[in-house]
Amino acid sequence: MEYKVLAEPVIFEEEFKKSRFITYLARVNNLEEARAFIHQIWQEHPKATHVCWATVAGVPGDELQYYSTDNGEPSGTAGRPMLNTLINSQIGHIVAATVRYFGGILLGTGGLCKAYASGVQQALKLAQTTTEVERDLYFITFDYEHLGMVQNLLGQFNTKIEFQEFLEQVTIEFGIPAEQAEQLQALLTDRSAGSLFMFKIGE
Repeated sequence: MEYKVLAEPVIFEEEFKKSRFITYLARVNNLEEARAFIHQIWQEHPKATHVCWATVAGVPGDELQYYSTDNGEPSGTAGRPMLNTLINSQIGHIVAATVRYFGGILLGTGGLCKAYASGVQQALKLAQTTTEVERDLYFITFDYEHLGMVQNLLGQFNTKIEFQEFLEQVTIEFGIPAEQAEQLQALLTDRSAGSLFMFKIGE
């Protein structure tokens, strides 16, 4: 599965009936990183009236990685419109935070929904994206004599090395598209006379 991710962070600012709205978009790997990003935004805007946010912290369509909050605005007027806009963009691993400085004029529920959705929509128009490939995570542990061969095979596929450890044996954690995993394992088995196996992380 291929999907879009942000190439660079985005900031967009607009005024809506004297309230100041500043929308930030950033790339995150998971919900924990999204929450850490929001904490950073609060530190940058300690006097803000609200910091509402939403995230699609995983691949598009993975609802377990969705989250949104109104942060004191009337229920359903901020976080959910922001989240819906992110979902419709089909961009993955993204968080949107909108900082509001109250301007003295109540916007009403319709006005709030429009303002928060608009901030994300306008920020997305400024966004540059790249293509990401969904990968399953595996690890493999082996003796040093196989290091060159394993590295060569990993380089023949669309893999992404996540972690390497060189102790008594070598351990490599890597991501690989699901449709390529079986082929890689077959080559590892063939080149090692059946002694090398990769194991899927999380199973």
